[in-house]
Amino acid sequence: MSGNFFTRLETRARQIDSLLCVGLDPHLQDLPEPTPAAAGAFCQRLIEATLDLALAYKPNAAFFEAFGPEGWQVLKDVIASIPKDIPVILDAKRGDIASTAEAYARSAFETLGVDAITLNPYLGQDSIQPFLRDPGHGVFLLCKTSNPGAGDFQDLPLGGADADLLLYEKVALKAQAWNAQGNIGLVVGATYPEALARLRSLVPDMWFLAPGVGAQGGDLAAALQAGLRADGMGLLLPVSRAISRAESPRQAALDWVANLRRERAIAMAARNSMPTFPPGLAILAEALLQAGCVRFGSFTLKSGLQSPIYIDLRQLVSHPRLLAQVSRAYLGVLRNLSFDRLAALPYAALPIATTLSLLGDWPLIYPRKEVKEYGTRAEIEGEYHPGERVVVIDDLATTGGSKFEAIERLTQAGLLVQDVVVLIDRQSGAAEALAAAGYRLHAVLSLSQLLDYWEATDRIAREKIAEVRAFLKST
Repeated sequence: MSGNFFTRLETRARQIDSLLCVGLDPHLQDLPEPTPAAAGAFCQRLIEATLDLALAYKPNAAFFEAFGPEGWQVLKDVIASIPKDIPVILDAKRGDIASTAEAYARSAFETLGVDAITLNPYLGQDSIQPFLRDPGHGVFLLCKTSNPGAGDFQDLPLGGADADLLLYEKVALKAQAWNAQGNIGLVVGATYPEALARLRSLVPDMWFLAPGVGAQGGDLAAALQAGLRADGMGLLLPVSRAISRAESPRQAALDWVANLRRERAIAMAARNSMPTFPPGLAILAEALLQAGCVRFGSFTLKSGLQSPIYIDLRQLVSHPRLLAQVSRAYLGVLRNLSFDRLAALPYAALPIATTLSLLGDWPLIYPRKEVKEYGTRAEIEGEYHPGERVVVIDDLATTGGSKFEAIERLTQAGLLVQDVVVLIDRQSGAAEALAAAGYRLHAVLSLSQLLDYWEATDRIAREKIAEVRAFLKST
């Protein structure tokens, strides 16, 4: 087959209106007898039942290799029996270097004749390079896998310049950087829609092979909502046992394709009505709500305003993963600013700024709310030197009153303040007041953005949203 692998894949997806990838996994318990011939017949029945429905086929090499040389020949025969216009992806998860990687590439593309292969990118760019030379061949790199233990390593936070990334996100960005010929995709489990959404925001154009919606129990609607590209493409959904073990594999495949079409239409309609939201921050909006950091009712704020919404980021200390997530959200703002130290405002911002200090290797100070009557009686805790520039870190901005109090103490100590960074701007005058005094307010999110998201996703009753919007307008 000629032409770029993903171009061919997308052309077929549009022609047959399907994102279904049929898995060819001849489990021993599904065979009438444990022989290579039975494995081959099992696959042939599936292929014949789904030829007009499958966007691609994905034979799993392990089930054939288990039969020895005869199984390998059966795999080759199964691949050869699939029409040339239907892409075949070898699920082998290879990963090695130099001549070994070259041999694996020849085995897959020349000996077996597949169109694409799954690879483990752990060994780095040189380990996948032999598979990328021909743009007609595609690779899917393991990124965020569908298994329960995927997070043991893949969810680890990075440090240094990548402190705002998890390991699997770095894999995606590396894959994008290596994708000069446009023939790299990612394996992203449909069992983790949050990861699908994060990755789609990072690499908006790449194709994802997203296992997990069949026997593994992933939510099809959630996976499509999170993982589809803006054009409704970019997501290849493998289903194996849910089709092969059905009483009628063809009917099961027909049902899957119908469900895919329906849920994709729903997902695209919902997405088109969704307000524009900064990449990755929809996840943050959900997490803050789920952790009880946002409440609706009647609350008196420090500024004296009576508010129908209360945002309590002090709760973050009881949610370490969310605290890390919130802190990483600040990094994108901070990296564009020039400063010598962080200056956190007690109390809610202290754990956030401490996490930021660790992530970015930035020294931290904080002005005390109450000066001690004993010990050093310091008004500002931590080491600093007059003339240094500090960036003020707080959780929220309302009217700006608490920011001015802190800035006054910091400037009295000889420190220079130009920027204030918060997670959420409540849009009650802080930005304007600070700007009038010569300071710049930077917010990761505005309250309006949060309201737009919660309304569009029906997370909060519309009357409550309207009440908060009326409050914002009045202030």
